[in-house]
Amino acid sequence: MKVWQFPLARITLGFIFGILFAYFGALNLNSTLILLGVSTLAFCVAFYIAQKQWIQKATFGVATYFLSFCIGMSTYTLHLGANQANNYIHYLTNKEATPTLEVVLREKLKSSTFNFRYVALVQRIDHQSCKGSILVNCNKETIGELPIGAKLQIKSNVVLPSPPLNPDQFDYGKYLKNKSILAQVYVDASEVNVSPILVKDAFYYSDIIRRTILKNLENDHFKPNELAVLGALLLGQQQEISSEIVHDYQFAGAVHILSVSGLHVGFIVLFLNFLLRFLPKKKQYSYFKLGITLVALWSFAILAGLSSSVIRSVTMFSFVAIGLHLKRKTNIFHTLLVSLFLILLFEPSFLFDVGFQLSYIALFFILWVQPMLDNLWQPKKKLVIYFWNILTVSFAAQIGTLPLSLYYFHQFPGLFFVTNLVVIPFLSLIMGLGLLVVVLAFWNKIPTFLIDALEQAITILNSIIHHIASVESFIIQDIPCNKWMMISLYLAVFAMVFCFKKPNFQRIVCVLLALLFLQISYFTSKWNTQQQNEWIVFNAKRTTLIAERLGEKVTLYTDGLIPKNNPLSAYLVANFCAIEATKPIANLAYFNSKKIVIVDSLGSYPRNVRPDILVFRQSPKVNLDRLLQTCQPKIIVADASNYKSYLHLWEQTCRKQKIPFHNTNEKGFFRMR
Repeated sequence: MKVWQFPLARITLGFIFGILFAYFGALNLNSTLILLGVSTLAFCVAFYIAQKQWIQKATFGVATYFLSFCIGMSTYTLHLGANQANNYIHYLTNKEATPTLEVVLREKLKSSTFNFRYVALVQRIDHQSCKGSILVNCNKETIGELPIGAKLQIKSNVVLPSPPLNPDQFDYGKYLKNKSILAQVYVDASEVNVSPILVKDAFYYSDIIRRTILKNLENDHFKPNELAVLGALLLGQQQEISSEIVHDYQFAGAVHILSVSGLHVGFIVLFLNFLLRFLPKKKQYSYFKLGITLVALWSFAILAGLSSSVIRSVTMFSFVAIGLHLKRKTNIFHTLLVSLFLILLFEPSFLFDVGFQLSYIALFFILWVQPMLDNLWQPKKKLVIYFWNILTVSFAAQIGTLPLSLYYFHQFPGLFFVTNLVVIPFLSLIMGLGLLVVVLAFWNKIPTFLIDALEQAITILNSIIHHIASVESFIIQDIPCNKWMMISLYLAVFAMVFCFKKPNFQRIVCVLLALLFLQISYFTSKWNTQQQNEWIVFNAKRTTLIAERLGEKVTLYTDGLIPKNNPLSAYLVANFCAIEATKPIANLAYFNSKKIVIVDSLGSYPRNVRPDILVFRQSPKVNLDRLLQTCQPKIIVADASNYKSYLHLWEQTCRKQKIPFHNTNEKGFFRMR
C-alpha cells in the first residue's frame, strides 16, 4: 500500500495546512471555533449519509479532510498565549508600575556576553496566578549561575518582543513566539530574590544528573573543548562550546551534530538493536526488545534535559522503533506520520521550528530516496557496503533539507558528503563509548583508559572537522533564497525524485514545469529588487552605516572599517545585491530629489540648505531648537551611534516642535524610497 493511500497521511496533511492557515491568516479564536463547529457538523452528516450508502462517495472524504483542517486551525489558535485567559501576557496592563513576577527556572540556554539565560515558567504576577513561558536574563556580574528548579521573585519591567531593527534581519521576537515565549526580563541582584526552596521535578533531577556527570569528568581532567563537545553530543548542553568550534562545524556541514537531534537518537536506536541482536526472533522477545528501546530512549531524553528538540526527536524515534518492531516497510512511514500528528496536536508551534522541520524532512527523504540511491550500485564487500550506505543516506538527507537550508542559512557546504563519510564512523564510536563513560561518570567510577580513549576520539573528530572547514573554496555562502524560491525548489526536487523512481512522459513534463517555475521565481524575485531604489540608515551600534541602493548596486557610506557583526550581510543576500563602492560620509546628500543633511560629532552642517531629512550621528553637540528654526527639516533621524541621553532630549524637543523623530534604537532602520 502506498503511503498517500493511508488515510492518516492525508488527514495529517490537512491538519498541517490548518495550522499554516491559522498562522499566516491570524484568525481570531471565535472565527476558528465557529469553523470547527461547522466542520464537525458537516462530518457527522457526511458520516450518517455514508452509513446508508453501499457505494461510498467523495463527500465523506472531503468532510473528513475539512474537519482535520479546522482541527489544525483551532489547535494552533487555542495554543496561542494571547488566546489563553490565564497567560501572564494579559496581566501586564499597567505600563507605569513595575510588575513582580514569581517564576521557576525550567531550562538553561547558551549564555550571552553579559547574561545567563533561562527559560522560566511564570507562576504569578503581582500575586495573581497565571502561566506561560518567559526568557529570564540574569546579570553575570551580580547573579551567579542558578540551578534548574530555582524559584525567583523578580521585580523588573517585562520586555515584549519587538520587530528587527535592521532590514531582513533575523526576527528573534518571532523565533521566541514560535517557542511559546512571549516576553523576556533582564534582572540584576537588586531586582531578584532567590528562594531557598527548589521545585524538584523531572527537569530539576535531569539538571542534577548532568551537573554531576560534567563535574566528575572535569575533575578527571577531561579537556575543556572536548568536554564541551561531549556535553553537546550526549547531554544537550551547548553553553560551553567555543565560537571557533561552532564555526568549524558550520562550514563542514556538521553543525547538527552539536545539538541533540534525530541523528543522535537514531544512533541510540541502532546501538540498542546491535546490543540486543542476540535475542531469539520470537514474539515475546520482540516485545521485550521494543520495551527496552523505549525505556532507553526516554531515559536519554531525561538525561539530555527534556528540551523541546530532545522530546521531539525521542517521540519521533519511539514511533520509528514501533514501526521497525512491526517489520513492515510502510509502517515506518505511517508511524512517522503518527508521531508528527501527535506532536503537532500537543504543540502546534513546533511546525515553525527549524530543527523540527529539518529532522522530519531529513528522515522522510532517507526513508523515501535512500533505497533508490542504494539500488544504483550493489557492492559485494561489507566495508564498501557500509560506506556506500553512509553516502546514500547523506545524499538523501541533503536532497531533502537543501531548500530549507538555503532558505534559513543561505549557504551550502560542498564537502558535506566527505564530512559524513569520515564523521559518522567516529560519531558511532563516540556515541557508544560516550554513553558508557557518562553512566560511569555519574557514579564517579571511570577507568582512566576510557576517559583517554573518548577524549582522543573527540580530539580527532574536532581536528577532522577543522581541516574540512578550512577548505573554504567548497563553502558556497550568501545564496539568495526566499519563500517562493524554497517552495519552487521543493516542487522541482519532488518532481525529479518521482521521475527518477519511475520515468515517463508525464513526469518528465512535470520536472520541466517545476524547473520553469523555479526559474520564474528566481528571476521575478531578482527583477523586483532591481526595480527598487532606496536610501537606508542602519541601526549599527557605535558606528554609522548608510546604504544607497540602486537596483542591485549598493553604495555604502561609513566612517572607515565595517564592523564585524554588521547588519549588511542579510540585507545584501535578501536583495540580490552587492556593495559596488564604499565612500566616506559627507554632510550633504541627495536621493530622489530630496536633500539630506548629516550632522556628525563636530556639529557642522551647511547653513544655507533646508533639508527634507536631518540625520544625527556620533552625538553632535547642537542647539536643536535653533537648528530646527534654521533648517526646518520634515523629519529627524538619529542612529545608534548617539548617546541615549541625547536621543531622549532630542525626542522631547521634536515633540514640542511637532517634527517627526526617528530613533533607530527604538523604531529600527530608516528607509527612504
